[in-house]
Amino acid sequence: MAGFEVTLLGCGSATLTLRHAATAQVVDLRDKLYLVDCGEGSQLQMRRAHVRFNRLSHVFISHLHGDHCFGLPGLISTLGMLGRKGELVIHGPQALEHFLRPVLAVFCKELPYAVRLNLIDPCRHAPVMEDRSVCVWSIPLKHRIPTCGYLFAEKPSAPHLLREQTDFYRIPVKELARIKQGADYVTPRGEVIPNSRLMRPADPPKRYAYCSDTAFAPEIIPWIEGVDCLYHEATFLEADLSRAKETFHSTARQAAEIARRAQVKQLVIGHYSARYESLEPLRAEAEAVFPGTVAGVEGMKLSLTEKTVLYGK
Repeated sequence: MAGFEVTLLGCGSATLTLRHAATAQVVDLRDKLYLVDCGEGSQLQMRRAHVRFNRLSHVFISHLHGDHCFGLPGLISTLGMLGRKGELVIHGPQALEHFLRPVLAVFCKELPYAVRLNLIDPCRHAPVMEDRSVCVWSIPLKHRIPTCGYLFAEKPSAPHLLREQTDFYRIPVKELARIKQGADYVTPRGEVIPNSRLMRPADPPKRYAYCSDTAFAPEIIPWIEGVDCLYHEATFLEADLSRAKETFHSTARQAAEIARRAQVKQLVIGHYSARYESLEPLRAEAEAVFPGTVAGVEGMKLSLTEKTVLYGK
């Protein structure tokens, strides 16, 4: 089965710094790319991460704050200059249309491809997009303006043929399709080889939840319960809880508490305030509540298939 990976392009918050880029990440599932948020400079971060632009077909915007969407005009224009032909679908709240329509009219009048907006209600937990690989759901969040996270739920894959077994029994190619559909194999001598000996069950489908930006919101727990990986904003330390409440953001401890209650398998935090020069206090605060917490950094690649961090620490 092809992998399920997430590449973090930006883990900063509204104030840009030299330490962090604006929010964006790429979900790579079965060789299809989905961009989640597109802060300023996202296409440059995509270049640095060696993301293949031509494999991108869907963009998911959580809300209309600049650090989550200001990179869209440049990305749309660049895709046109690269000769893109296939449709690009951008999903997001209703305000997305007010932001993008003038940009498309002024700067992107002669694009060689179509840009389609799928306007969603960020206050509802509902399916947003579905293809052969994944179903994407919105996750209503608690922020100053309508905001939603996204849940990427991988679709089950087919069981795998055990090549060493099919070779051992010298099974003709014409029989393989029936075996993939669950049939046993009968040898020329009449021996019945059970399907379970010829096939390996498919790996369990994975789920990835993206939750940024949001205040502490326990109501999202039923929608993210047991996910393989949760990315949750951790803008502030608990010492700055009053500022977190004022701006409708979460502390690292609150992010970890959500992960603990939802019994997720992995927590990655991000969307750090510019006031913190080191991530270690944020990671340590979350670690005390949810052991194994990973502090996300630009360029980090997470593998849900292998349950590990491929790049970055």
